[in-house]
Amino acid sequence: MHDARDTLPVLNPKYDAAGLITAVVTDRASGALLMVAHMNAEALAATRATGEAHFWSRSRQRLWRKGETSGNVLTVHELRIDCDQDALWVIADPAGPVCHTGRPSCFFRRIEDETLVPVA
Repeated sequence: MHDARDTLPVLNPKYDAAGLITAVVTDRASGALLMVAHMNAEALAATRATGEAHFWSRSRQRLWRKGETSGNVLTVHELRIDCDQDALWVIADPAGPVCHTGRPSCFFRRIEDETLVPVA
């Protein structure tokens, strides 16, 4: 069974019950996974309009532009959406560390048994 989202060339994001869609961000130059966040329709529209990544903060319950306080903006090079339009891939150029901890990526630890081990 096919949904029109799967076949038609029309942007029609499938937001969840909270009005959000998962956004996976990678570095355009290295391909490294930088972060995972969420967008609502307003965040997606702002990202498309400005070329800078905007997200919906579930903890703060508000729209935020990545880097609005740190200056480490994510300049969007390309946006892709998956087959059933319920996840976004943001290919971006980071202006500095992406993680709020100051690390280049939010994925800086590996799980080993019940321990988190830093990765280089």
